Amino acid sequence: MNTRLWLAIERALARVRSHRQGLSLAIDAVVIAAAWNLTYLFRLGFERWISARADYDVWVMAGVIGLYLLALVLMRVPQAMWRFAGFAEVRRLAWACAGAGLVAAVVVLMAGWSKIPRSVLALHPLVTLMGLIAVRIAYRMFYEHLRERLSLGGRAPRRALVLGAGQAARLLLAGIQHQGYVVLGLLDDDPAKHGARLGGVPVLGPLASLNDHAARLGITHLIVAMPSLRLPQRRRVIELASRSGLPVLTVPTMQELIEGSQVGRVREIEPEDLLGREPVQLDEAGIAEALSGTTVLVTGAGGSIGSELCRRIAHYGPARLVLFEQSEYALYAIEQELGRRFPHIPLVRLLGDVRDAAQLRRCCLAWRPQIVFHAAAYKHVPLTEEHNAWAALRNNTLGTLHAARAAAEAGAARFVLISTDKAVNPTNVMGATKRAAEMVLSQLAAQGHATRFMAVRFGNVLGSSGSVVPKFQAQIARGGPVTVTHPEITRYFMTIPEAARLVIQAAVIGESGQVFVLDMGEPVRIAQLAQDLIRLSGHSLEEIPIVYTGLRPGEKLYEELLADADTTLPTRFARLRIARLGLQGDEAWVTELARSVELLADGDDREVRAWLRRHVPEYRPAGEPAEPTDAGSCTARADSAPPGGG
Repeated sequence: MNTRLWLAIERALARVRSHRQGLSLAIDAVVIAAAWNLTYLFRLGFERWISARADYDVWVMAGVIGLYLLALVLMRVPQAMWRFAGFAEVRRLAWACAGAGLVAAVVVLMAGWSKIPRSVLALHPLVTLMGLIAVRIAYRMFYEHLRERLSLGGRAPRRALVLGAGQAARLLLAGIQHQGYVVLGLLDDDPAKHGARLGGVPVLGPLASLNDHAARLGITHLIVAMPSLRLPQRRRVIELASRSGLPVLTVPTMQELIEGSQVGRVREIEPEDLLGREPVQLDEAGIAEALSGTTVLVTGAGGSIGSELCRRIAHYGPARLVLFEQSEYALYAIEQELGRRFPHIPLVRLLGDVRDAAQLRRCCLAWRPQIVFHAAAYKHVPLTEEHNAWAALRNNTLGTLHAARAAAEAGAARFVLISTDKAVNPTNVMGATKRAAEMVLSQLAAQGHATRFMAVRFGNVLGSSGSVVPKFQAQIARGGPVTVTHPEITRYFMTIPEAARLVIQAAVIGESGQVFVLDMGEPVRIAQLAQDLIRLSGHSLEEIPIVYTGLRPGEKLYEELLADADTTLPTRFARLRIARLGLQGDEAWVTELARSVELLADGDDREVRAWLRRHVPEYRPAGEPAEPTDAGSCTARADSAPPGGG
């Protein structure tokens, strides 16, 4: 048989699997009846095995069949799956046949039905047991051969249960059969849909009955087909599915469908499905007007945030996109992707380092960008905390000064720094250097440049390089354990596309000297995130445990964003607020910065931290007591700063 025929047989078997118990009893009844007649044939021979029977034999046989079926039900035999038949199944069958045969013999003898041979009563349980075992072994052999043939053909089917019975499920059913899935049922909480059929597939019941139907039907995959659900309800459905222990897939979200994804193309559940928020409505027309036909420069263009910024910017049709990146491979990768997806946009690919002021100046003067997004940074907290403090200061702070001055000299209209929540009351070198970079922009903004300097802060970005989610996924792929620093540690999370869209929006509406804060929603407990990722991978916490390793150098239990009403001002966009900041250093501080950094080149991390403590008032290394902040602090009282000022 060819692969198509084997696949048709598998689908037929999958369709009738929901009636497994009834079919099992029916086949067992036929086997019991056949065993009764075979026993007569063995006892009486071909000449007499029918003619020598009593008139009431057919009624006795019917009673014996009913008795055996009752024994099988009591031993829970019909619930077993024949494709997994083994010794435990044989043992239950043996007890059922022995019990039913004994009762049948006692009843026949006590009723005085002497024309029923005693040898038939004695042999029938044994012949029945052999027959029942034989049909199960034959089915298991056939099923394993079927799976082997399908595997050799590369078409091993997957039995799926779809969560949702709406329009998305209807479209999904129309195309998913060609992807190797056999959909055996749908679940939906709408009682009006229960018992109905969608594309020939039954709606079996509510979502709460998931585990029962999955076990009964031998489901191998769950598919969530509810793209229009609001994210809290979507997360609830995904979490319910993840507790089943089965692989969970989903159709694209509504946002992905808007961007061109197809309903029938299912994908694995990503952390974004659990942690994302409702899409914010942006001023698309305003963004398009600001970016269309302009030259845009992105530093760190091959990084996680920088590359997504490039993708988003390209959607708005800039006249030219200048990619500035230190890593040759990262620059090649983003250039190839953009060239494939946006062939009409001219790309300028520059290998460069933001620590090289002369190179940045040449770049900006050559291409004259109207908007500069500065995403180049060292952002890994433990790496920058130990042995690399000077490198972080030089890259994050001095690099920002170089890029901002080059942009201003070239006449750029806007310069946007990608900052971090760790710049708020920093306890680590990375946060302190990013806070110092914000202070650089504040002073440049006060010097009367035509360029508008602004910064955007946000927390951890899902899937970015060095973030916790890829680390957890790699640990799960290796079989664990998953390491978490502290059971109570929390972080704010945002998806990369969400962060990039809001950064672009801030760049369009921002005024010079402003620091924008992205509303990150509710903080997420990292231990809970680890548990969710383990479950979504189809494992239990017993299989892949979580190990707590202790806080790392410079690490906080929680991060601050200053996104509350007391310390920020609202904008007309729900997710964007403007930090109320006090005076940020002075002009001499900026002038001295480059000279100070070079003088620190021969020093150790302690000297760099000491310099940061002198120049960034809010910086308090982890473990040291905090001191009251003054008017130069980013957390100065709201009334100490002008509204929206830098």
